[in-house]
Amino acid sequence: MSSISSTANFFDRPETKLLVPPLNFAMVTSGIYRSGHPLPINFPFLEKLKLKTIIYLGEHDLRSVNVEWASRNGIKIFHFRMENCKLPFVENDPEAIAAALQVVVDSRNFPVLMHSNKGKHRVGVLVGAMRKLLQKWSFASIFDEYGQFAAGKEDSDIEFIEIFNSDLQYDPKYAPPWLR
Repeated sequence: MSSISSTANFFDRPETKLLVPPLNFAMVTSGIYRSGHPLPINFPFLEKLKLKTIIYLGEHDLRSVNVEWASRNGIKIFHFRMENCKLPFVENDPEAIAAALQVVVDSRNFPVLMHSNKGKHRVGVLVGAMRKLLQKWSFASIFDEYGQFAAGKEDSDIEFIEIFNSDLQYDPKYAPPWLR
């Protein structure tokens, strides 16, 4: 017969690390993951992914604890400043999305974690642009995936994905296998 206290003691042992994924964590495709802003409780989980790169879409600087953790683990950070587009009169930044996609078309950066504050709208737009330009998904599939994470479609994000276009340059030698 086990008790609650024996279960609690199991998690208190230093050799037992809880593996807690960040908010809205998911695999996008081979070598690419998405999420909300990782917290220290998420670090053991993320270490299992053997990340080489983090793409952060956000208006604020990364927390120092995240920067220090990434540095200790040899992870490159690309911070593309994007404001929260849910605010009135704020639009998605096509230059930031294009720059982030340039990181994604180079498999030497894999595995990659793409994240924003909650992993909904900004990352959803980046994933949508990736699906459209790099994987040639249908708009219906792109918008369905966006809606699953964004908990309700944001019309301006959907419109942005639909009209977004960029001339991405990449070295075919390092192109990801899923690139179309």
